[in-house]
Amino acid sequence: MKLIYRLMVSYLTIIAFLMIIISISFVNISNKMIYGGTWNRLEQDANALVNDSIRYDPSHHTFQGFDTPELNANARLLMNQNTHFTIYTAKKQAIFSSNGFIPKISKAQWKQLRQGKVIRIRKTSQYTPKKNSGKPRPRMTQIIKPYRSNEKLVAVVVVATFVQPIENNIHEIKMNLIITLIVAWFLTMLISYYFSRSITTRINRLGGLTKEVAKGNYDVHLDIIGKDEIGDLAQSFNHMTASLKSSQEEIHRQEERRRQFMANAAHEMRTPLTTINGILEGLQYDVIDEADRKHSYELMQNDTKRLIRLVNDNLNYEKIRTNQITMERKLFDASAVLSNLQEQLSKKAASQGDKIELETTAGLMVYADYDRFVQIMFNIIQNAIQFTQNGTIQVRAKQVENGTQFEVQDEGIGMTEEQLKNIWERYYKADKSRMSTKYGESGLGLAIVRQLVRLHNGKIDVKSEIGKGSTFTIFFPNAEVNSER
Repeated sequence: MKLIYRLMVSYLTIIAFLMIIISISFVNISNKMIYGGTWNRLEQDANALVNDSIRYDPSHHTFQGFDTPELNANARLLMNQNTHFTIYTAKKQAIFSSNGFIPKISKAQWKQLRQGKVIRIRKTSQYTPKKNSGKPRPRMTQIIKPYRSNEKLVAVVVVATFVQPIENNIHEIKMNLIITLIVAWFLTMLISYYFSRSITTRINRLGGLTKEVAKGNYDVHLDIIGKDEIGDLAQSFNHMTASLKSSQEEIHRQEERRRQFMANAAHEMRTPLTTINGILEGLQYDVIDEADRKHSYELMQNDTKRLIRLVNDNLNYEKIRTNQITMERKLFDASAVLSNLQEQLSKKAASQGDKIELETTAGLMVYADYDRFVQIMFNIIQNAIQFTQNGTIQVRAKQVENGTQFEVQDEGIGMTEEQLKNIWERYYKADKSRMSTKYGESGLGLAIVRQLVRLHNGKIDVKSEIGKGSTFTIFFPNAEVNSER
């Protein structure tokens, strides 16, 4: 069964139960109200009969009986209203009856009457009019009410009326109720179809877009209507498609990176291997002069070291990326480390026509792994030297809120927006013409730096402008911040 029909059946079933319960309750209440009103009227008629026809001796304060002419007059009046009555004495003798109405009173009923209780009978067939003897007796509803004088039972009045008018009223109420239920049922079907259709339409829309997603189309978007569960589902669906689209783009980007990585790795290894192989072939066929052999050995040794550095850089990068290295963070003097690096790299900077300026305070403390901190700062400063000629590399360090901040600013070639997005990728080189330089030939330096900074729970950022240089900012959090992460 389709969902729309199941929803309609659910709605209609609930409404049907409610209608049945309400209908039964309404019919019962109507019965009680109609019969209750009839009994009240009959009791009022009984009181009027007694009050109009009773004979009472005021001198002795005793009951003397009933006035027959008054009873006959009341009998004619009540007969026009299809109401009949009978009066019994305390000795169970019927002293007056209208139109042959003489009902029977059982012993149990007499016992209740002597206790002063009013008896109400919903339906009885005890009445047989004299003129209609032999015919089926019509059903009547009646009350039996006792009357007392000086704490003694003196009379019992039975007043009854035909049930047929009451049942006709009840039947009319039932018919009107049935018509109302049929109209309500029809309207309920229309309303339930409308609401069910509104739900299934949104679900069908979601199903159609899901098929599009299954085909690989992640550009679909589902309009969110309402703030119900389906609206939440639509919102989750949109989040899912956005995430899938982002993941797909990331997969394509990673695939492109993989191809670029393989091409770069092959290029980095092919160059030194080609050099080594060429020299070995020259030595094998004795085409290299004795005077040039020492230089050839130096070339092979340098290219072999280059391959070793390339392999070691890759191994280090993978260990750092997969968190396989041990970090021994402690508090130490960063200004002393920077002074040592300035001294070590001054010769390299001078060869490029550069100079390194250090701006810090003595005793500047940093919380980090000593060896990794040296590796980070060495790579950043060395990278600045590599891309700067006849300029100044400024190294600044200062204490900031929650940690220590370092800046390395150069006056080099700078980078474009596209280069800034990719400098942290493995094997990426902002300057393709510097692939064979002694420093940074693998393109792994900045990728390793970024991973090391992340392991310190720190941050690294770079700003650059073409022709004006670049500025690297590194932040190391203090021990208290690290303990919270």
